Amino acid sequence: MIALLIEICSWILIVSGGAFAIIGAIGQLRFPDFWARLHAASVSDSAGMILLIAGMILQSGVSLITVKLIIIGAFLYITGATSTHAVASAALVSGLKPPVLKKTKPSRKTRSKKGQAKA
Repeated sequence: MIALLIEICSWILIVSGGAFAIIGAIGQLRFPDFWARLHAASVSDSAGMILLIAGMILQSGVSLITVKLIIIGAFLYITGATSTHAVASAALVSGLKPPVLKKTKPSRKTRSKKGQAKA
């Protein structure tokens, strides 16, 4: 019974990790600019990798393979964030600026409330 539960949990983790990887790939194709694509790649890569390795750890049980998977997961987690930061810094240094959000004017209700608060 416990083995079946571990098997089910591991496959849920593996399938959801694969789904994160696929969603990240679709996000890279559909997002409009470099910065959004970089964000999609880094977040989905980290989440997908963690879930996939967690599922594989449950599949392998307590063994040397589990220790190796934990080491691989820690390495990928650290290098994924570091490489994303390096790519973003290189893009910023080369002159690619992130999009600036336009400031919107406050609505009439907001302006009238500000005026009433001061009075």
